Amino acid sequence: MSAAATVSGLLSAAAARLAASESARLEAERLMAAALGQPRGWLYAHGDAEPGAVQALRFAELVERRAAGEPLAYLIGSQGFWTLDLTVTPDVLIPRADTEILVELALQRIDARAPARIADLGTGSGAIALALASERPLARVTATDASAAALAVAQANAQRLGLANVAFAQGDWTAALGTGRFELIASNPPYIRDGDPHLARGDLRHEPAAALASGADGLDAIRTIVAHAPAHLQRGGWLLLEHGYDQGAAVRALLETAGMVEIETARDIEARERVSLGRLPG
Repeated sequence: MSAAATVSGLLSAAAARLAASESARLEAERLMAAALGQPRGWLYAHGDAEPGAVQALRFAELVERRAAGEPLAYLIGSQGFWTLDLTVTPDVLIPRADTEILVELALQRIDARAPARIADLGTGSGAIALALASERPLARVTATDASAAALAVAQANAQRLGLANVAFAQGDWTAALGTGRFELIASNPPYIRDGDPHLARGDLRHEPAAALASGADGLDAIRTIVAHAPAHLQRGGWLLLEHGYDQGAAVRALLETAGMVEIETARDIEARERVSLGRLPG
């Protein structure tokens, strides 16, 4: 048996191939685990094992695709978010840790001891909706998306996680909510400016454009949501929006124009403005 053909040997070669990544070894391990259908922990106990020809070929293909820039989450088909492991596909935005700030802020405003109605607009993989549903089992969460393919991913995640307190509706932002009113509406809408050079770099090249960019200043979707959300909020209800690091002032102004109160912006772990929120009076 050649050492180069073992799990350890293949991992070392893959990490060298992915050296441009800051976490090359970790990525190689996650790709190997996916190719073998085993948890990452298995690799440490079986470093001398020799994968079968089909598995080795599958691993090599995954490594090459990652080296060419395809997002790791799409290659392995999953991404961790909050306490959940979510299935992701190229039909949905890859959930990111920054969005967990929005979940934290929402949970602070939802009483765990009482029923509540929550909406997540543009749910994608279901990350926000499912995190809130898992932490607030008495709440009824409505997850919306304009994309039927994205909703299918979110629904599959809800079913696999056993979260029965989530409903799904297809439509553009608040249009999917019908006449419903909610104690809290949350959204991580597209907020990158059209033509922003970041759209042609890294993982963003492979993610759905409609979930990333929104108009000349990146605020088109947020304007639509802020304009129509008050009609779908209960008196005293909250609206929470993720946005770009330099958009806080603009989003706060939109919330104020819409008649919201207790407006504030929370910063992410790198001290960048990330989520703005406001409450409907009453």
